[in-house]
Amino acid sequence: MSPAAIEIDTIVSIFQTAMAEPDTQIREETGRIRAGAGTHVRSRPGHWAMNVLGMAGIVALCYYGELVLAVLLVAVLVAFTLAPVVDLLMFLHLPRALAALIVVLVLMASLVGLVYFSYNEAATLAQDLPKYAGVVRAEVLRFRKGAENLAFFAPRETGVVRVRQATNWTDILTRGFGSVGTAILAGSFIPVLAYFMLTWQEHVRSATVMLFPLESRHTAYMTIGLISAMIRSFMAGNLLIGLVVGAVSTGLFWFIHLPFFYFVGFISGFLNLVPYLGVLLALVPPVFVGIGHVEVGGMATICITVFAMHLVALNVLYPKLLGNRLRLNPLALTLGLLFWGALWGGIGLLLAVPLTAATKIVCDNVETLKPYGAWLGE
Repeated sequence: MSPAAIEIDTIVSIFQTAMAEPDTQIREETGRIRAGAGTHVRSRPGHWAMNVLGMAGIVALCYYGELVLAVLLVAVLVAFTLAPVVDLLMFLHLPRALAALIVVLVLMASLVGLVYFSYNEAATLAQDLPKYAGVVRAEVLRFRKGAENLAFFAPRETGVVRVRQATNWTDILTRGFGSVGTAILAGSFIPVLAYFMLTWQEHVRSATVMLFPLESRHTAYMTIGLISAMIRSFMAGNLLIGLVVGAVSTGLFWFIHLPFFYFVGFISGFLNLVPYLGVLLALVPPVFVGIGHVEVGGMATICITVFAMHLVALNVLYPKLLGNRLRLNPLALTLGLLFWGALWGGIGLLLAVPLTAATKIVCDNVETLKPYGAWLGE
C-alpha cells in the first residue's frame, strides 16, 4: 500500500473516531439518567389522526415563522460545528464564555476575509467581462440562428401575440428573507445566537430535557444527543468533502490553464455538494470563466472533472463519512428537498438534509412515529 493511501486511511479513521465520541458520551450520560429515572413507562400509542394534526401544526408553524426558524436553525448548525473547538479551548483551561467568544470572533474574521478576497477576485473578473460578454454574445447569436432555422419548419401563427410572465428565480431562492436589508439584519443574529448556544450548551440541553414528563426524559435526551451527533457529523463531513473536491478541482483547472482557477475551483467544489442540482451548479463557474480562454478539449476536461468529482463525492466520500449518520433513502431525501425548498426557498434547500435526518431520528425514538421513521430510512 502506498504512503498516500495509508495517510488517507489514517485521516478517515481519525475522522470516524472523532464522530463516534459523542455517541459514547451520550450512552454514558443516558445510563445515568436511566438509573435515576427508574423504570421506563411505555406511553399509550396515539391515534393516527392526532399524528397528522400534529404534523400539520408543525408545518404551519414552519410556514409562518420561516424567517425566525431559518435563522435559529442556521445558528444551531454553526454552534454544533464550533462546539469541538470550544471544547478544545476549554481543555486548555479557558473559561467557556471566553472560548466561545474567541471561536465566534475567529469565524467572523474568517468570513470577512473570505468575502474581501471574493470581492477582489470578482472585481478583477468584472474588468474582463467585456471580453467574456463579446464571446458569449457571439455564441448566443449563433445558437439563435440555429434555432430560427429549426423554427422555419414549424407552423406559424399570424396575428397572435403570446405573452408569458417571466419567472424570477432570484425571488424564489431568496423568499423568506425579503429585502437585502432584512437578510443582513437576520444574518447579524446568527453569530450572537451561536455564541449564547455555545455558552449555555449544557444548561439548554438539561432544561430542554426537563420540559418533558419524567417517563419521557430518557427518550428526549437520547433524541437530542443523536440529533447533535448527526448535525456535527453532517457539518464536519460536508466541510471535509468540499475541501477535498475543491482542492482536486483547483489542481485540474490549473493544469488546463483556466483563469482564476484558485477561485473557481473551490466555488465549484462546494457547489458540487448541493444534492441533485450540484453537478449543474458546479459547471457554471468554470464554464463561464473558460469561454474564450479554453479550447474544446479543455471544456471537455472541465465537464468530466465536475461529473467525476460529483460521482466520487456522492458514491465514495458521502457513504464513508456520513452514511452511518443520515441513513435516508433517496426517495425520502428527494421529497425532503422538494418540501423544504417549496416551504423556505433557497435556505430550505440548504437545510433540507439535516432537517429530514433530524425528523427521522425523532420518528425512530418516538413509539407512535416509528413506522414513519422506518419509511424514511434505508
